[in-house]
Amino acid sequence: MTWLVLLVTGFLVGLLVISTGGGGAAIYLGLLTTVFHLAPGAAAATSLFTAFPSLVVGAYGHYRTGQIHFKVGNQMLIAAIPATIVGALLSPYIPLKIYTWLVAIILFLLGVQILVKRFSHRQSRPSQHQGLAAASYGVLSGLMVGVAGLSGGGPIIAGLLVLGLDMIPAAATSAYVLVGTTFVGLIFHMSANNVDWGIGISLLIGAMLGAFCAPRLLMHADPQKLNLYLKPFMGVLIIFMALKMVF
Repeated sequence: MTWLVLLVTGFLVGLLVISTGGGGAAIYLGLLTTVFHLAPGAAAATSLFTAFPSLVVGAYGHYRTGQIHFKVGNQMLIAAIPATIVGALLSPYIPLKIYTWLVAIILFLLGVQILVKRFSHRQSRPSQHQGLAAASYGVLSGLMVGVAGLSGGGPIIAGLLVLGLDMIPAAATSAYVLVGTTFVGLIFHMSANNVDWGIGISLLIGAMLGAFCAPRLLMHADPQKLNLYLKPFMGVLIIFMALKMVF
């Protein structure tokens, strides 16, 4: 019966995170540590192992529907991958408390910015320094993957929304970026052979099924309604993530 619970959980998380542009590793990490009582090292490796294949499936589905913005995605990816490697190499030497507070503050500010932009009546203008801004979000995401074993989806989806993408293209582009960062993070975190294969494989199968369904469901959604409800939801969720990190 446990495998069925894992399968359903993986499906629901995979469906949610591919629809909203996250990677899911943070959700899996929370489940694995609190519900299944895995040690932090095993939970980090297992969460990335679970998240990566579903991200590949979801990103390919978004590619087939033509929603990925490769220019801004590549700007983020080029900055994120080296940051992931540096974060993984430096993680044993970075005080976790300092890192946690820094990321929480940045995520909080990004969430507030998304809400301000959503409810502001002023005309949104393209960023004058979009490439630099995209690279900055990519670096932060990469550090989250490398240091903590998270997928780094928070800064990526927040950054894409702040840069002016609508919800569906932002979710699609985020999935594309997170494929690269999660793969690099997975290599480093698997090197210690910490993956709990029994739990990880059941979650992975469910997550892949959810990721397969998500892009097709999004194509039938009303983009205006999706932006109306999901953008503020993402802003509040990112603020909640920030507060949860430190409280």
